[in-house]
Amino acid sequence: MKIDEKNRKLIEAAGKSVEKIEEELNCFEQGFPFLKLECAASVGNGIMRPADSEVKNYIKIWDACLDEGKSTIVKFVPASGAASRMFKNLYEFLKADYSVPVTDFEKEFFGSIGDFAFYALLDGACAEKHGKGIRQLMDEGNYKAVVEMLLGENGLNYGALPKGLLAFHKYGKSFRTPLEEHLAEGAMYAADKNGNVNVHFTVSGEHRALFKSLAEKVLPAYEKEYKVKYAISFSEQKPATDTIAVDEDNRPFMDGDKILFRPGGHGALIENLNDMNADIVFIKNIDNVVPDSLKGDTVVYKKLIAGILVDFKRKADDCVRELEDGCPARSRLEEMLAFLEKDLCCKSSEAKGLDDAGLRDYLMRKLNRPMRVCGMVKNVGEPGGGPFFAYNPDGTVSLQILESSQIDMNDPEKCRMFKEGTHFNPVDLVCAIRDYKGNKFDLPEYVDKNTGFISSKSKDGRKLKALELPGLWNGAMSDWNTVFVEVPLSTFNPVKTVNDLLRPQHQN
Repeated sequence: MKIDEKNRKLIEAAGKSVEKIEEELNCFEQGFPFLKLECAASVGNGIMRPADSEVKNYIKIWDACLDEGKSTIVKFVPASGAASRMFKNLYEFLKADYSVPVTDFEKEFFGSIGDFAFYALLDGACAEKHGKGIRQLMDEGNYKAVVEMLLGENGLNYGALPKGLLAFHKYGKSFRTPLEEHLAEGAMYAADKNGNVNVHFTVSGEHRALFKSLAEKVLPAYEKEYKVKYAISFSEQKPATDTIAVDEDNRPFMDGDKILFRPGGHGALIENLNDMNADIVFIKNIDNVVPDSLKGDTVVYKKLIAGILVDFKRKADDCVRELEDGCPARSRLEEMLAFLEKDLCCKSSEAKGLDDAGLRDYLMRKLNRPMRVCGMVKNVGEPGGGPFFAYNPDGTVSLQILESSQIDMNDPEKCRMFKEGTHFNPVDLVCAIRDYKGNKFDLPEYVDKNTGFISSKSKDGRKLKALELPGLWNGAMSDWNTVFVEVPLSTFNPVKTVNDLLRPQHQN
């Protein structure tokens, strides 16, 4: 779509590239192609399930990497998500024409309210505002006052805060937020030989100061408890990654006299990840945390996937160095190809037919890429993407994490593949982002731009269409070497609703 002069001036005034916006508008016009699937990945076919002896060996490899102290390790936590969606049911209760708990959700929330880590804070807020604690307000039938104090700005203001700053878990008479649980995790599997732990949070601009303040407040206690030294950093999604919104006719959506631009989704964080001065990066969402008493499996399997990453990355780098020095014998090239196809699960029907020089170039190109090892849990019906073998633009087939929006659900065969998938993605990654020479990869170069998607939103009651960038662990890492490893469901404990905090996994 060509942009007229009026909109061109508005786009330039917003500091955007007209050419880039034209590309985005064309995406709305043309849509995005569905990905071509080969099959769902499963244990033994794209998903590793290491034996106990292998688990111990990979953990030793990771511990040795930490002891060497040659790698800079960062724990990268997307933490900008607002908590408002956690309280959707409670907002509905506030709007309801009844004033006592009616739904199962409401009954569970109020019936177990004393089990929430924020109970003491909320009780104090109620007493200060109403002169009565939670129990007395509930006895009087004033349930909505309790919810208003939890969510509203006159109380705890949880409806306007990000998840990372909420009281999640009880520890005696105290509590921890997700930010603090990630600090504890980092000390358990990402501390180098000198006890240094690097943790990076991506946050929204409006909450950055709150995150920074909490981190500065709690760091001394956590450094003392875990005998480590933290380096905490923060970043925000870059405004340059915001995408244009359009109306239902695919024309720029006007917000007053300006064009509306919206954050491009978590895929924008590939830019933040690209800025990391690190060799190895763990990625895990802010709300997927448990108390220390339940962190055992998390630590074991984080070390496992990190050990696999170190082992496979070293093998890949050794191959690339050998290829750079010249063209190895055909038998050696075929050994490298077997590693690429069997261990890294990147296959090509044409590779074996290449001559020696062509095969060398192909292996150089495919082995010298960013690498990620991703934990995969058994599918129990949770929402989220899944592990698949998918075709790439160059005709190769490799492992990808796909969302339902990337799959043609009107195709019965593709729909069946998605629904019958044995595993799903809990967002449990560890990444190697430097090449065999130690230089940083330019991560945006490995994004498949055809894997974005269009979503329906609204603003001020007006419908709009939003352009979502290729997801961070989906299309943004499409051209990476990828390894999937089965991890237990005990390592996946997200908090999507406030009542999830009542699950045993979040009770200490």
